[in-house]
Amino acid sequence: MFELICVGASWGGLDAVGRFLADLSDDVELPIVIAQHRHPASAGNGLADLLHLRSKRPVQDVDDKTPIEYGKVYIAPPDYHLLIEKGSFALSVDERVQYARPSIDVLFESAAYTYGPAVIGIILTGANEDGAAGLAAIKERGGVALVQDPDGAQRRTMPDAAIAATVADAILPLEELAKFVYGLCVNEVAR
Repeated sequence: MFELICVGASWGGLDAVGRFLADLSDDVELPIVIAQHRHPASAGNGLADLLHLRSKRPVQDVDDKTPIEYGKVYIAPPDYHLLIEKGSFALSVDERVQYARPSIDVLFESAAYTYGPAVIGIILTGANEDGAAGLAAIKERGGVALVQDPDGAQRRTMPDAAIAATVADAILPLEELAKFVYGLCVNEVAR
């Protein structure tokens, strides 16, 4: 059974993540964890507030040791790596990965090692290769790897890199990703 949805995005990510959250059925109650590249000086909960306008779910920046709860959306805070521990989050100021902190790779790899096959990883639009190794780690540990179709992405570098790094379970237009995730979760419940 799935326990976590991890989403990675960079350039164009606000629109893409917002669309995914808006489209995702309320019946999918899994926690959603987002690593969105943003400027280190991004202040306050601006991104969380913007995404909350697109989702009925509570959206928040993560603090160290925040517990992971069903039905919520969590965002990696600016200038911190976000790591998944069993039932909670940890923050790190380790070196940047692919010039980014938060790094999608760091989030996805920690989710893969903590939750293994219970993770759904999603790579959306972006202008660098961050997330490709992390999505491969999710797939290697038995999780599900989903990628936004590069042809429809605002920047295709990130989806292309993810597709090159692992065999994705699905490569879909943005408007079909939430429906696919719903299908995965409904089919898991039906088993």
